[in-house]
Amino acid sequence: MLASLIVGAGCFWGVEALYEDMPGVLNATSGYAGGTLENPRYEDVLTGETGHVEVVKIDYNTSEVTFDTLIDAFFIMHDPTTLNRQGADIGTQYRSAIFYVDEEQKIISEKYKKVLNESDEFQNSIVTEITKLDTFYSAENYHQDYYKKNAETL
Repeated sequence: MLASLIVGAGCFWGVEALYEDMPGVLNATSGYAGGTLENPRYEDVLTGETGHVEVVKIDYNTSEVTFDTLIDAFFIMHDPTTLNRQGADIGTQYRSAIFYVDEEQKIISEKYKKVLNESDEFQNSIVTEITKLDTFYSAENYHQDYYKKNAETL
């Protein structure tokens, strides 16, 4: 069965590249979610004024990879304890976020966040936002597979 997960973990280029290399992931698409502007462009989101997050939509085969495995990777690949920041990327558009598409994804995500907060995994509390997906907007074509296309210059 095919399913999707939408996450924000900083700049979408690196997140997309990491997920694309995971077994069971069929496609990873950079885009935007969580904001108020319809059909946002990169220049709009970059201002931090639209409420959108740079996200990646991960399409995967549930018989090859589980939602839990993808969420585990999400919490490993970025720092979920920094508010509106990942490394040098600062602003609400870089916040840690999971946009769930159904109640099962919501429950698993909230449980995972709770378990991590109660563990010694991180020194600070997890600030990852867990929100129902309203609309996913694909980013412009030049953002898709950006890391692969530009690996030599990055």
